[in-house]
Amino acid sequence: MWDVAEELKAMLVFAEHRYYGESLPFGDNSFKDSRHLNFLTSEQALADFAELIKHLKRTIPGAENQPVIAIGGSYGGMLAAWFRMKYPHMVVGALAASAPIWQFEDLVPCGVFMKIVTTDFRKSGPHCSESIHRSWDAINRLSNTGSGLQWLTGALHLCSPLTSQDIQHLKDWISETWVNLAMVDYPYASNF
Repeated sequence: MWDVAEELKAMLVFAEHRYYGESLPFGDNSFKDSRHLNFLTSEQALADFAELIKHLKRTIPGAENQPVIAIGGSYGGMLAAWFRMKYPHMVVGALAASAPIWQFEDLVPCGVFMKIVTTDFRKSGPHCSESIHRSWDAINRLSNTGSGLQWLTGALHLCSPLTSQDIQHLKDWISETWVNLAMVDYPYASNF
């Protein structure tokens, strides 16, 4: 998008999703009252983006009749696709990269995403996915004893000693790491 925007003399605008960064509708109280979280929805974010586009077209000289394309990746890609569907009069197109727009419980079986992650590691080298799979059993075995918990704490350089109650959290944290590695396994260099 950087290269194309420069070539087309286009403006790139990154809109901050409400409740993220500095866009807190209720200031410091945004997360203190659950009633305030009623406004943390994708529909509200899309409406915000529509208002932002109207504002930019109204206030930037020469922007009024310029076409707009929504672009995003992952959740941002879902928003781009949904924006095109909900506000087709405001954008001429949308580029939705890695956007799981149909990844909902009643449409796609629950384990599909993790199967894709596993496939990525299977392609990355011989026995890679199998080693990861075996690591879960190793963590389970080690976490059954006090000495095993101590060993895991030391081997993983954890900040505080593991307890048996921490194991699911540890496995979730490690799993999230594998997922993130698979998601940013681009065929080109990246530095974000």
